Amino acid sequence: MLLSLRSAICLGLVATLSACAGQASLSAGEDTGPDPVIAKPAPSAIPTVNIAPAEGWPANTTPTAANGLSVTAFASGLDHPRWLYVLPNGDVLVAESNAPPGRSGIGGIKGKVMGAVKKRAGGAVPSPNRITLLRDSDGDGVAETRSVFASDLSSPFGMALVGDTLYIANTDSLVRAHYVAGETGLAATPEKVADLPGKAADKFNHHWTKSLLPTSDGSRFYIGVGSNSNIAENGMEVEANRASVLELDAASGNQRVYASGLRNPVGLAWEPRSGKLWAVVNERDELGNDLVPDYLTRVDSGAFYGWPYSYYGQHVDTRVEPQRPDLVARARRPDYALGSHVAPLGLAFASNDALGSDFAQGAFIGLHGSWNRKPLNGYKVVFVPFRDGMPSGPIRDVLGGFLDDDGNARGRPVGVATDRSGALLVADDVGNVVWRVIRASPR
Repeated sequence: MLLSLRSAICLGLVATLSACAGQASLSAGEDTGPDPVIAKPAPSAIPTVNIAPAEGWPANTTPTAANGLSVTAFASGLDHPRWLYVLPNGDVLVAESNAPPGRSGIGGIKGKVMGAVKKRAGGAVPSPNRITLLRDSDGDGVAETRSVFASDLSSPFGMALVGDTLYIANTDSLVRAHYVAGETGLAATPEKVADLPGKAADKFNHHWTKSLLPTSDGSRFYIGVGSNSNIAENGMEVEANRASVLELDAASGNQRVYASGLRNPVGLAWEPRSGKLWAVVNERDELGNDLVPDYLTRVDSGAFYGWPYSYYGQHVDTRVEPQRPDLVARARRPDYALGSHVAPLGLAFASNDALGSDFAQGAFIGLHGSWNRKPLNGYKVVFVPFRDGMPSGPIRDVLGGFLDDDGNARGRPVGVATDRSGALLVADDVGNVVWRVIRASPR
């Protein structure tokens, strides 16, 4: 009875906060691109709450693909699929995962509201803690083979194959296991390579995902690690090696901060023409509907991107104490804004022109979608065109229709990857589907 009463109170708070929140003032597209409009801050003790309740996909429905593209379900009936990795033989690994229990570090009324938000938005399900293998043996675009590839993991996320060794980034550690091509499950329990921020001894583990990207020779890994707070309100001592991209030596497990000031860098990828490291980053909350634009940016060694002291370059966040003007002075402005509160997670560069010339050179990005903005923002897969290793044009929609006419979430895109043919795969953690996007057949 007490639990039901608490739930009702939390949901009442959510409804009240949502009703009282203002609206975004920027027009569509003003907060995207290489030179976005940076609105005036409108700070609040508790952010705007505007939830798209998780409903799932009605029978025989799919997202809406851009003109010239077609989408079908590669696999359905999964359990919170978050991240994707395509093996050399074409098999697809899916990390079915979610946050570890009870360690968000957000307390009080805000914590209760956040818990209610996650539940309504479909984000409070227990983590399956496994990786599932999907195989399309006949090449018809549907995986007819499904098997548990690895289980009893700890909120797994990033995956990478180097030679005959598969590396898995759990929320608290990097582990590895021997891989044999064609096997449908790992033969041995993965062994630990190194601890990562978020291990059991840490006080809490707010942004739990750990993306993973190896160098071409497999000697080093880059790991995206989010902050343990919104704006360091829990103190900087709990932010050690967080809000950063870490560089980890594969042989020794030693790690260093490669780039910092990135509040929550999730998707990491190599831009194929320049060979540079790029990331999509979730920026801070509680500055209003129009702040701060989440972004796509090149990540260079030693660079600082502002968090928590400034946003989108050198715009000072006056809420942060103590101030650090010395760090703000060298804060780098991101390369490309994706929109405020769109929550970019997945990142994959086009590998060929399989989806047509409009999508042959650039970055596919999964926008998980806002919960703290009016109107809702994100909830789609987009494409940022590139030329000569840099963004070169307006953002384009690839896959939409994740929201129904009443503002409910049929699905929410997370990880994206291209398969061996160049088709785009999209993990949908509310619809529990992996979607496959191809070029539409001519009539």
